Amino acid sequence: MSVFGVYGTPHAAQVIYYGLHAIQHRGQEGAGIVTFNGNGEGHRLSGKGLISDIFNKDNLATLTGNMGLGNVRYTSSGKGLRASGNASLNDVQPLYFRHRTGDFAVACDGSLVNSAQITDYLENKGNLLQTGNESELLAHLIKKDGNEPRIFTIIDALNMMEGGFAFLIMTKNRIYACRDKYGIKPLAIGKLGDAWVVSSESCSFDLAGAEFVRDVEPGEIVTIDEKGLRSRKYSQFHRRKLCAMEYIYLARPDSDIDGCNVHAFRKEAGRRLFRECPADADIVVGVPDSSLSAAMGYAEESGLPYEMGLIKNRYVGRTFIQPTQKMRERGVKLKLSALRSIVKGKRIALIDDSIVRGTTSLQIVKLLRDAGAKEVHVRIASPMMKHPCFYGVDTSTYEELLCSNRTLEEACECIQADSLGYLSPESTTASTFGCSELCLACFTGEYPTVLYNHNDLDVDDDVN
Repeated sequence: MSVFGVYGTPHAAQVIYYGLHAIQHRGQEGAGIVTFNGNGEGHRLSGKGLISDIFNKDNLATLTGNMGLGNVRYTSSGKGLRASGNASLNDVQPLYFRHRTGDFAVACDGSLVNSAQITDYLENKGNLLQTGNESELLAHLIKKDGNEPRIFTIIDALNMMEGGFAFLIMTKNRIYACRDKYGIKPLAIGKLGDAWVVSSESCSFDLAGAEFVRDVEPGEIVTIDEKGLRSRKYSQFHRRKLCAMEYIYLARPDSDIDGCNVHAFRKEAGRRLFRECPADADIVVGVPDSSLSAAMGYAEESGLPYEMGLIKNRYVGRTFIQPTQKMRERGVKLKLSALRSIVKGKRIALIDDSIVRGTTSLQIVKLLRDAGAKEVHVRIASPMMKHPCFYGVDTSTYEELLCSNRTLEEACECIQADSLGYLSPESTTASTFGCSELCLACFTGEYPTVLYNHNDLDVDDDVN
């Protein structure tokens, strides 16, 4: 999932449309936009599929107003959209709520680890939940008695939530940008003339015509209205544990997160990967697109030539964020082609950003062998993924992870490679150049939060 918001510009919906295009890689199942006009009237439009399939010139024109929120949808934990096997419009965000104290909208990127407890709490109080997603839970937690400023009720609600999240909350007068106290999910602020924009990734600012200002800090609420920006910490406890997968896979290479450029991180990871796991190869080939920066770094450090051995079909989306395994397997076959004249007879150092289920790696190795590759040595620019993620990445069970109960040799055999090597957790953290600490829970099993919903797992439930 990903969020984008804008305050204080005419035709806010059009700005959001361009902003969402820049972060389409973070979600392909659905998208939505909510705007408020000068009279406090809200307008909402959402749909299933890609942004270009949902929005057009005519329907964007109905979303009047100078402020709004947008969201692209990626199902991450078996809830909501995937519950019925198909995308449901009820779950596509931003969600829009009507209330006597004022209408408002909420959009979220991330996932809660105590959603079951919050759901029980709300239902015991008589709340009727339509989706159960994080935005609806937050909306119900925010007290709406009208007797105190909204910021204090938002603070109370956020302090009941545990996990990795970035929330945007919009009323008719302002936008609240909220980041989890661990800093697991990114959230950035930009300036568009006299207007303000907020996004999950800074790369969206360029397409929207905005300039990056700063990141929202862990545990911070930034209020955006006619007075400009105001900041408040909603928790005295805050840390920097950015999800490592943001740098490794999720974010675009032209994004900067917590002071570190994504491309620079991946290239440094590639350099360190060669030092730790050199390969006896003729050429270096990167798996398009999120692995290309790491492949460049590996090639530079090794002195081996970097070659374009794989071509990506630009009209096929990311296979990792497809909602079912069968769709992922079909997507790999459609997505990549090998350059036979480049790889034939060569020993290849194949650089990929990560291995989750192993499906993609196995098919790519077969693809290169079928094209005549002599040997395929797979090198992964991240550690072995052994543990589920509960903060918004689609790896929620041990069973679906290739390396959860396999040795390095067994994993290599599963993907039918000649050899397999991974980057160490220490080098992964060092690749941020000291700009950011990282959440490495999916690699090390050291979760930064208590895992309320998952007490059956063999993990330490104490906050690390």
